[in-house]
Amino acid sequence: MEISSIFFVLAIFVMTGVYLYAPFTRRARRARAVESHEVSALKAERDRVINSLQELDFDFNLEKIPAGEYPDQRAALLQKGANILRRLDELASVASSAVNAEARIERAIAVGRADSGIKRAAPAESEDDFESMIAARRKEHKSKSAGFCPKCGKSVLVSDKFCPACGKSLN
Repeated sequence: MEISSIFFVLAIFVMTGVYLYAPFTRRARRARAVESHEVSALKAERDRVINSLQELDFDFNLEKIPAGEYPDQRAALLQKGANILRRLDELASVASSAVNAEARIERAIAVGRADSGIKRAAPAESEDDFESMIAARRKEHKSKSAGFCPKCGKSVLVSDKFCPACGKSLN
């Protein structure tokens, strides 16, 4: 038998093995894709709950929500967030208790509150206090965003000299 025929037969065996093994890899990829879709959907829902909690806290500080309703609404959102985190932990095969999940939500809210500059304060007494809080929040938002790039339309910050997406000079 010649060496080329040996390589030919060996190549046929390898291709046959790859052909037979391919369905197993497709199923694994499909299962990972479905799981990653579910994880991303749960993470998006978790982010929505955290934002809702931050807005609820902010509205409570502005006395838009009655003091009697606030604890119930906050507890319901915390429970929903805890359920989402438990499901994420199940998908990641990590067991978590309800207390740990609620503590993680509280930490995420605190991080978001630190990032956005929202501080929990005593309820404001007058309309002037409300107006000053609103003005401070508007000033904070204006200092962060400078609008949009005239070339590509992406948002840019005040500190940007060039568009981070397309590189166009903003001066």
